[in-house]
Amino acid sequence: MPDTNPFNFQSGSWSGDAGPTDAASLIITGDWAPIRAFAPLIESDPQAIYGDVLPVLQDADLTVVNLEAPLSDIGSEVCKSGTVFKGNTRHVKGLTAVPLSAVTLGNNHLFDFGVDAFRQTAKVLDRNNIARTGAGMTKKEAEAPLIMEAKGIRIAIVNISEGEDLTTADSGPGVAGWDIGGACARIKNLKTETSQTLHAVIVVAHCGLEYIPFAPEYVTNAFRELADAGADAVIGHHPHVPQGLFFHGKTPVCCSLGNFVFYQPTNFFWRKIGYMVRLHISKQGLAGLDIEPYRIYEQGLQMLAGPDRDYFFKRFTQISEPLSTPEGSRQAWQGFLDYYGVSGFRNEVNMMLNKLEDTPGKAAAMFRNRLTTAQHFHHWKDLLTRVVQDKMGQSPAWARDLAREWLTRQMENE
Repeated sequence: MPDTNPFNFQSGSWSGDAGPTDAASLIITGDWAPIRAFAPLIESDPQAIYGDVLPVLQDADLTVVNLEAPLSDIGSEVCKSGTVFKGNTRHVKGLTAVPLSAVTLGNNHLFDFGVDAFRQTAKVLDRNNIARTGAGMTKKEAEAPLIMEAKGIRIAIVNISEGEDLTTADSGPGVAGWDIGGACARIKNLKTETSQTLHAVIVVAHCGLEYIPFAPEYVTNAFRELADAGADAVIGHHPHVPQGLFFHGKTPVCCSLGNFVFYQPTNFFWRKIGYMVRLHISKQGLAGLDIEPYRIYEQGLQMLAGPDRDYFFKRFTQISEPLSTPEGSRQAWQGFLDYYGVSGFRNEVNMMLNKLEDTPGKAAAMFRNRLTTAQHFHHWKDLLTRVVQDKMGQSPAWARDLAREWLTRQMENE
């Protein structure tokens, strides 16, 4: 049976069964990093970077962002598969200027400048009373849920990530990794064995393949498992573009929020659009949810309004509706695989092979990441399986068309 989706795509909201009269509001956003054009702006005028998003954040009782870079004045750049990011300790003003309540650290950039830079980042956050979860000096610390409270409502945040470039905490420092069974056990423990009452458990996951409209099938399957374990909401980020919303039972799942305070020097339309999730949580549980979309400019953020907001929700509906069943999620993922095709695989492999001549360490890191990180492993495995089974090109046209738009549409008048 398909999961019913009670979300109102015209109003951008959903009201649950739990009474909202005593509800606390929790806003969760995507990637935040003081990099590129945003770096000097965050230092000079940290509130201005948020534009008219600022009062929306300040109106919430609690706010959580994904800190996608260390805030450190020390450390050495590591050799890894992708780009490295780094802010400095002064950039913490971009968090305190709101002020933001907490950050999730379970992502693929917190250790870009090594363990010492991570240590300094943790100290800077602690010194400025910004709570954190998702990374630590030990596996226990990295996986420890964050308990937040407002208006007498107690909320647990469980943060997980794919641990790209082998950064998952095991016997030493790292991030909370892609252990869905372990995350489900933590959710169940929070639901049944916490000494003090919890009113909601929210999972924030950094995962999936970048820039595409639909989460890979392994992600939607994992999100359903987390919901079955008792998560009251599951919120994803990492793909740098918006992805859809579905309900598994009564649990809302947002596959990707897109970028937040994260500037990319590109003219691709969907990489400049993101959305925040506002959760309303009462003592009876999750009472509602709002989606707040915005655009990312070189000068900062601006809420979408009028025809721009209408267009966002038109496309948001289209990328959400297929996710109501596992089969729809599978077809959506297969549409991207067909769009990417054998030629995309060939180009990606050749790019890495060419790097072996000039930068063998970088090339090796890229190949290693394709083999060891869930998003790349499933991407290649599922693509090659379709080729072996002679199923390429058999996905629905709507899935291929949306993949094309997300990967090619340009901004207008910019």
